[in-house]
This record gives sequence, structure tokens and C-alpha cells, in this order.
Amino acid sequence: MGKKQFHETAKPQETAVLVAVPSHRQSDEQTKEYLDELAFLTETAGAQTIKRFVQKLDKPDTRTFVGSGKLNEIQAFVKEHNVDMVIFDDDLSPSQVRNIERELEVKIVDRSLLILDIFALRAKTAQAHAQVEMAQYQYLLPRLTNLWTHLSKQKGGIGMKGPGETEIETDRRIVREKISLLKERLLKFEKQNFEQRKSRASITRVALVGYTNVGKSTIMNLLSKSDLFAENKLFATVDATVRKVVFENIPFLLSDTVGFIRKLPTKLIESFKSTLDEIRESDLLVHVVDISHPSFEEHIAVVNATLKDIHAADKPVLLVFNKIDKYLQQREQELHQEHEDLAEEHRPVRPSIEDLKATYMAKEHTSALFISATDKINIEELREELLRRVSEIHYERYPNNV
Repeated sequence: MGKKQFHETAKPQETAVLVAVPSHRQSDEQTKEYLDELAFLTETAGAQTIKRFVQKLDKPDTRTFVGSGKLNEIQAFVKEHNVDMVIFDDDLSPSQVRNIERELEVKIVDRSLLILDIFALRAKTAQAHAQVEMAQYQYLLPRLTNLWTHLSKQKGGIGMKGPGETEIETDRRIVREKISLLKERLLKFEKQNFEQRKSRASITRVALVGYTNVGKSTIMNLLSKSDLFAENKLFATVDATVRKVVFENIPFLLSDTVGFIRKLPTKLIESFKSTLDEIRESDLLVHVVDISHPSFEEHIAVVNATLKDIHAADKPVLLVFNKIDKYLQQREQELHQEHEDLAEEHRPVRPSIEDLKATYMAKEHTSALFISATDKINIEELREELLRRVSEIHYERYPNNV
């Protein structure tokens, strides 16, 4: 992040073990899905997961989060396999970090720190760097005492980008001064963004929103014919990107915004206020969903809850189920496995897009489309629906243009 990034190609990949502490009410399947997501986050940050630990508790242990027995088990594995870090799927208190760190003598990373690290890695613009840096310092401030002591001779790696790099920046007064300076910088960016948005206030604005890694950037590229960075990793985009699009002489602004995720750090949401203004001030939200993901319904709920948190839940929404190619392929494989004892001619046929349109997913939402951005399936239908929705807004503002 910023001036001190450590991405030496010759350095071996860091290794990590993952730790989850679900309640007894949480199913094993859900716990696995959450750990899969944490592993994906870990991979995106550049580390390799070599082991997962699960400890079911009614509530986390106040001292070590997992309890002494499980901590001893983790400690034995960490020492035997020379593991670089332990990553928790929840946020730890400063005292828990210190206690666990003292016992394990390796780097301890909680969910917020991991996500902040990925944002630091992905930030491209000066504004995004400042936003992430402020969130990092706000995270670090209550955790300064004795934090990183065993890492005093180490540099780089996950959780060590930006504020965590040097001992001199662990002084509270210096950190508070840095937060104050960053707030001033972000205020300037916010004013600039406000002026930009004000200058284009008359044009219809559409924002792509959704859980991270659902294909928003790929859809943005298709609709705007731009060339945004898109890959199969979490938070591939952290900077809001705005493009002018014209369909049949109807202009509108299309923005690709940062993806949401379960337990998105509050400080990060606060820091990205001006970026999220692109969502708050849009006329229409295109909520993109990865229908091939087993937890897509939960992802919809997470996005809706986050929109509510940022006061954008009242916006008109077009729901777009993406990756239907993967979904239909998965369903075909499932049907084949379920009915493999039947003769080929008696097996259920692969579901079609028309079948999807008749499901509860479409019926529950008045505006729902099913597409594949990578295979360019139903993209024309998406264009037509966007044109219809944008035209309504445009002609309502400019009735003389009809």
C-alpha cells in the first residue's frame, strides 16, 4: 500500500491456517461455505491455506476466542508445519490478538485486517489509497500496545502493508495525526467528487452493485465497451469507475462499484463514503448475483443489508442473475448424479433459461434477468431492459425530448 509495498517475486508464498468459531446453531455446510470464502480471501491476498480449524462454541472465549484446548491444538500444528500466520473468520479484540499471538508466536490476522490488506493491494487511485490507509490506521489505533512485537525483524506479507510495517508508527499520537491528515485529504477528494457529480446531475445514473466476484466488471466492459480489470478474485475492483454509455441516443452514466461481502469492516465503509456516494446518488441499481454460487440467496441478503446501511435501499433495482452457464452446467451434473440409475432417455433434461424464468427467483422479483457475461448469453435482453428503464427516467426529466 502507498509507498511501502512488499511484493518480492522470489519470496516464498506465505502459509496460513484458518480458524472459525461458529455457534451450535450454524450448520456444518454453512461453516464450510464461510471457510471456503475465507480461503478465497486468503488466496486473493497472496497466501496458501494449509489447514482449517473449527471450534463450535455458544460464544467465543473472551481471552483466546477458541478456548485453551483448541488453541493448544492450533499451536502444535503451527509449530510442526512452520506456519506463517493464523487467520480468523471473525474480528478479534486487541486483547485476544495479544493473547493468541503470545501463545502461537506467529502473525495473527482477523477478518477485517485480511480484507483491509486486499483493499490495500487492489487500490489504484490516490483516493482509494487514502481511503484504505485511513481504515487501516483506524483499525490499528486500539491495537498498538505490544502488537507486532515478534514481527520486529520481519517485513511484508499479509497484514503488513501500510500502517503495520514499522515500529515508529505504533505511537498513538502519530497515528491520530495521520488519521487527521487523511481525513483532510479525503474531504478534498469528496468535494472534487461532489462537483463532478453535480456537473453530471442532469444525466441518468446507473450503478452496478453486488457481492464481490459476481462479474460486475465484466458486465461493465460489455455494456460500456471499456477495458476494466476483471478476474476471478475477490475485490478485483475497489475504485468506483464511471463510463458514459449511449443506447439508441439515450445517454446514461454507468458506474462499477466495490463489491460487498459478509462482515465488511465498518471502518472501510466509512472510509469509502465518497465512493459509495455513486450508489447513493444513482437513479437505478443493477444488482448482479452469481446464481452459480451455493449461497447466492445469502449474498442477496448481504447486499440488501449493506444498501440499507448506506441509505440506498429505496433505489429502484434491476436484479441480474449472472453466470447462468455455470449454474445450468451444475444442475445438469446434479440431475445426472441423482438419476444415474435411469436409462439415458428417461433422465431429466438440463434446465433451460425459460425454466429459470418460471422459478421462484424470477417470481419473487418483479425485475429479474438471467445472463452470462462471459458467454454473452442474454446480454441483448439486458441492454433492452436497461434502455427501457433509463428511457423512462430520461423522458420523465426531459418530456420535450420524446
